[in-house]
Amino acid sequence: MKYAVVLCDGMADYPIETLGGKTPMAAADKPAMDALAAKAEVGLVKTVPDGIAPGSDVANLSVMGYDPSIYYTGRSPLEAASIGIDLKDDDVTLRCNLVTLSEEENYEDKSMVDYCAGDISTEEAKILIGFIQENLGNDTFAFYPGVSYRHCLVWKHGNPKPGKLTPPHDISGRSVRGHLPEGTEAQLLLDMMKKSHELLKNHPINQKRVQEGKRPANSIWLWGEGMRPRLDSFQDKFGLKGSVVSAVDLIKGIGLCAKMHSCDVEGATGYIDTNFQGKMEAALQEFERGQDFVYIHVEAPDECGHRNELENKIKSISLIDHLILQPLLKGLEKFGDYSVMVLPDHPTPISTRTHASDPVPYLIYRSNQEVDSGVVCFDEEQAAATGNRVMQGHLLMPRFLQK
Repeated sequence: MKYAVVLCDGMADYPIETLGGKTPMAAADKPAMDALAAKAEVGLVKTVPDGIAPGSDVANLSVMGYDPSIYYTGRSPLEAASIGIDLKDDDVTLRCNLVTLSEEENYEDKSMVDYCAGDISTEEAKILIGFIQENLGNDTFAFYPGVSYRHCLVWKHGNPKPGKLTPPHDISGRSVRGHLPEGTEAQLLLDMMKKSHELLKNHPINQKRVQEGKRPANSIWLWGEGMRPRLDSFQDKFGLKGSVVSAVDLIKGIGLCAKMHSCDVEGATGYIDTNFQGKMEAALQEFERGQDFVYIHVEAPDECGHRNELENKIKSISLIDHLILQPLLKGLEKFGDYSVMVLPDHPTPISTRTHASDPVPYLIYRSNQEVDSGVVCFDEEQAAATGNRVMQGHLLMPRFLQK
């Protein structure tokens, strides 16, 4: 038996008036998902436990079968694992976004124009983070480049609870006042953010970006703190050799911490321009080389939700269906019996532009055990109507992997 998960990050949403009360999932052209749902177990799963902020870190840990209340130590340490940082037990890491802030003179008066600095390229970002490291890095703080706007700060012997830190995508288009670091180490972190703005605003890369009509990466933004993660091996936990296919360091890091193989796909960006076909081909290659389980993560719907891009969110769901799921199903046939699970990790509603904790639709299809679900469209409403509920997200994976 081969097992494939197609994780459509942030795909779930709320009904939208301009879509006639449909959600992006319901509106998208996704014949493969709909056809699978008609002959699969379909229901809702609560991936984010009560009392924990909804994020892709918590939700994907949950979907992969790791109880966040036991295993979650913060977002940034998982990304650090992907980057290859050797964390010590008392190191604290923070996600370091490159962002675009508005041009008011006082930092506190600025607004979050863009949490991803115009989707800055990895090549440009690497230079900017290197520049920040040269000027702000020291024996205590070290900056490491990641992918696009997503980077990492390691704080040696740091405070694991530095205060209240706000994800920048939670305040898109809003004033940063009231969302700056608050708490025990707030001033230390805020000072670095302010200094980064002075360093970056006139950097040649940003000057060139402005000349080209692009948004400058004119500040760092610190959030997502945590300490070294300790995940059980996926193979020890479930008895299967597993791989992850993703563009983002977070998912790669979860996979690596769980002793899974992480695939690098050329042209995988984490946005709607990602290499969908390349991800599908990488997954099939993993099965060819003997892996039992592949977790295919696609970030695009989440990014579109954060950016309030309704048409692109619908399009991204269709692209996943046509360029990943359809050829994946065909490719799996050569291996004999197989099971496929399709779901989002959490909603990223267009209306709020940030994550939500609502339960999300899932489908579990088994090629050797088809069922009549009564579902004709894989969406939030029809998944809820089945009455199937998995209220502890980490229990969905063993349910999926049952022989």
